[in-house]
Amino acid sequence: MGKILIRGAKVLGGERQDVLIDGGTIEEVGDGLPAEGAEVVEAAGRVLLPGLVDLHTHLREPGREDSETVLTGTRAAASGGYTAVFAMANTFPVADTAGVVEQVYRLGREHGYCDVQPVGAVTVGLEGRKLAELGAMHESAAGVTVFSDDGKCVDDAVIMRRALEYVKAFGGVVAQHAQEPRLTEGAQMNEGVVSAELGLGGWPAVAEESIIARDVLLAEHVGSRVHICHLSTAGSVEIVRWAKSRGIDVTAEVTPHHLLLTDELVRSYDPVYKVNPPLRTERDVLALREALADGTIDIVATDHAPHPHEDKDCEWAAAAMGMVGLETALSVVQQTMVETGLLDWAGVADRMSHKPAEIGRAHGHGRPVSAGEPANLTLVDTAYRGEVDPAGFASRSRNTPYEGRELPGRVTHTWLRGRATLVDGKLA
Repeated sequence: MGKILIRGAKVLGGERQDVLIDGGTIEEVGDGLPAEGAEVVEAAGRVLLPGLVDLHTHLREPGREDSETVLTGTRAAASGGYTAVFAMANTFPVADTAGVVEQVYRLGREHGYCDVQPVGAVTVGLEGRKLAELGAMHESAAGVTVFSDDGKCVDDAVIMRRALEYVKAFGGVVAQHAQEPRLTEGAQMNEGVVSAELGLGGWPAVAEESIIARDVLLAEHVGSRVHICHLSTAGSVEIVRWAKSRGIDVTAEVTPHHLLLTDELVRSYDPVYKVNPPLRTERDVLALREALADGTIDIVATDHAPHPHEDKDCEWAAAAMGMVGLETALSVVQQTMVETGLLDWAGVADRMSHKPAEIGRAHGHGRPVSAGEPANLTLVDTAYRGEVDPAGFASRSRNTPYEGRELPGRVTHTWLRGRATLVDGKLA
């Protein structure tokens, strides 16, 4: 890798500066840097961010390569400005052993579009009855630090307590999918006015909130870290805010789709809007935005959940839950948080790069855009406006709720340790 000069970029949305990359490292940041011997990228006032980090990605490999693979998923990540993703454990076989997490880790290194950090399962087979090999997965080549049964809730309080105690020994974190299973039996969408009018089984907010309340208390009791996946209700926000006020070591994430979409969209019966947790009300959406702005919610995570056409193009009740999100996440955050004045671009970098890397211990990622730091970078044309066309996605799946919707912003370049993975909007 030679030298690269990114000329005239707004670093974190600030004043225009030049950024010189040499090899895999940022050599210098300043005005009027010499271009001699360097490949020049004319940024023309585009926003330069540290490479994005997604703490919640479903890459589906091994076992569901019809939905996504590590290769296609990491290509989608690079297209969306990500330089690191955390791959969830609900694969086939489940990533509950050192062998499986090492396989996913190795595939990520081989393909090279972004770093892949496997998430280990909390329980064997995601069945919630017996702890998985947490220590072995941590000590493996993958060095797992985040554990989650995402897709299922660790609903047994004793198992959850044991998991929190176990990961405390090596500074790990349990990422909880907060869904009390008995309260969501037969649930199809958010419980409220719309579900009553449509006659669909309701998914009450308390099913999420009750698990979060239990788990922050368990984390306080054990003195361990707990992370709340895809928080979706105003009540959940208040519980996390209360827990943080007590000094409990809890972090939380929100998805882009929960920042923008509401349960009113379910009136179309289009399964593209079927997701877990479900789309909530406008009141919830506004509470989530405010909480992300004030730091109660720490990060944005995509919950990128690819499905093949046949699993979504069917009647609502039979459709799989989930949406792809890696390639649209930054645009949705720009619309919902930046253009509303709730966050500036430095705040976006904090919520989508710095803090996710910190929570997941993603070394070399989420670092400042300054001399001596790894050159994991994302360049964004924030003035761009365009309709979402899933036909152009790098992901293997097309189940996006934004097809035909105009969204702002477009990632034009992504660099992973100084190597371009995306150039002028095209994968390198």
